[in-house]
Amino acid sequence: MFKVILRSGGPASLSQLTFKVYASPKRDSPQKTPVKVNELSPYSVPEGQSKYEMYSQMKPKMQSLVQWGLDSYEYLQNAPPGFLPRVGVTGFAGIVGLFLGRDSKIKKLVYPPGFMGLAASLYYPQQAIVFVQVSGEKLYDWGL
Repeated sequence: MFKVILRSGGPASLSQLTFKVYASPKRDSPQKTPVKVNELSPYSVPEGQSKYEMYSQMKPKMQSLVQWGLDSYEYLQNAPPGFLPRVGVTGFAGIVGLFLGRDSKIKKLVYPPGFMGLAASLYYPQQAIVFVQVSGEKLYDWGL
């Protein structure tokens, strides 16, 4: 008897929960026809009914993030020769930095980016020089 109560108690208690459902009819259909339950979408909220209107602010950012991910995936699928070994060496330098900086929190913050920057500057010296010049100017301005 106790097992029957436990097994039926969960679904019975879930049936007491209330949910707010947003529904809007299709534009092609007349307004008087009711919306069927299987036509309701549990994931989307009509634009005019949103309480805080964050969707309109986050949608362009999410679309650009998805586009960046798709572009990165396409670039990695058609990577130039020698790119993936360079990424491997740079990543390995970061792991070595994590290993060497395990004693201190400051070392954990300084060593991995430093070693990765050093490894990347071996492969891309011109970009490293430009990066150091620009970041040096920004640090100088920030210091003033």
